[in-house]
Amino acid sequence: MEPTTHYADSAGVSIAYQVHGEGPLDLVFVPGFVSHVELIWTEPTVAAFFRRLASFARLVVFDKRDQGLSDRFGRPPTLEQSMDDLRAVMDAAGCERPAVFGISEGGPMSVLFAASHPDRVGSLVLYGTYARMLAAPDYPAGIPAESLDKWAGIIRRDWGGPVGIELWAPSAEGDPSFEDWWARLLRYGTSPAGAIALMELYRELDARVALPAIEVPTLVLHCSGDRMIPIGLGRYLADNIAGSRFVELAGNDHVPFTDAEPLLDEVEEFLVGSRGAAQSERALATILFTDLVDSTARAAELGDRRWRHLLERHDAAVRRQLALHRGREVKTVGDGFLATFDGPARAIRCADALRGELGSLGLEVRSGIHTGEVELIGDDLGGIAVNIGARIGAEAVAGEVLVSSTVRELVVGSGLEFADRGVRSLKGVPGEWRLFAID
Repeated sequence: MEPTTHYADSAGVSIAYQVHGEGPLDLVFVPGFVSHVELIWTEPTVAAFFRRLASFARLVVFDKRDQGLSDRFGRPPTLEQSMDDLRAVMDAAGCERPAVFGISEGGPMSVLFAASHPDRVGSLVLYGTYARMLAAPDYPAGIPAESLDKWAGIIRRDWGGPVGIELWAPSAEGDPSFEDWWARLLRYGTSPAGAIALMELYRELDARVALPAIEVPTLVLHCSGDRMIPIGLGRYLADNIAGSRFVELAGNDHVPFTDAEPLLDEVEEFLVGSRGAAQSERALATILFTDLVDSTARAAELGDRRWRHLLERHDAAVRRQLALHRGREVKTVGDGFLATFDGPARAIRCADALRGELGSLGLEVRSGIHTGEVELIGDDLGGIAVNIGARIGAEAVAGEVLVSSTVRELVVGSGLEFADRGVRSLKGVPGEWRLFAID
């Protein structure tokens, strides 16, 4: 297959992609650490891997922003930006509800996308990936931070050659042809600084909140001896995605290309034999609650007519900012709004813009933001995540935007800064919650 590269427009960012095959279903391949949509065809084992996928599916491959042939900005994309780019590629390639195949670093974003947009994903395949990479007190399966330090040191020292092949593809170590291709892929895919920036991003990525919200058919594959991502991280994915199927593959390679037939057999059987999932009645969403501060006293001060006029200007301002930040108004609640967003950074920026615009009207607003699984009840929402968002908003003071730790973790790399507001007990919500204010 001769590669033909096209470009999808993701809000002004050009994302390189290719389409191969004419199978009965669409399959979008989400790459891992480094990608280059044209170089993948120059190594025979890798080309064979993608030809096999294209033999039973209409295959879409793409380069993430800041890599390969896509636009570069000198910083890795946030999860939210990556979701936007995936959706742009799907739209440009004419994929309505494809299967999504995420490997390695592409896994957390694929997980988040499947949970947030169940109407756009027919099924999900995850290989050699994770919801969170680093270990934490509540996540002993993760790898120690020292491992990332070691990888970053190897990159600084050896970039230009077949860096890390003993970790990514140990079975191909010593194969001059594959090592030469691997070195070129890394050099053409990104720069040393770009690779180190990715390593820093990995320290904070955490998509565990999305796992219970995934309802599409899901296949999780992992090599038993994977030297990059221990198999326990793959098992964690499967254990926390309801109804998913976990397959342990033999071998210790992290890349999927080197001993591909057993993996591809599992993927083909899963995709060709799977049925489309019913329209989900649950989804992952970022919830924004806004509330006017001291509205009763202000209404008494202004009188009914002037207060009603000011509320109309308030409502128009909120709806204008929701439209600008791709939010969806769910309903008004008292003197505020309940809205949802498909990405937490957009919700934060909307709330920040609102406190400035409403401040110019002489109104003080407080806001609460949380990301979690919601129940879709017609045009309304339900579920514990909605209650958490409301309680977080109630904890905010005038002019403050408070977010949950879940939101903070999902916007790593966005440039947003937070001030720790400590641990709070939220009325009617189990446990304690660490909250952060937009700084």
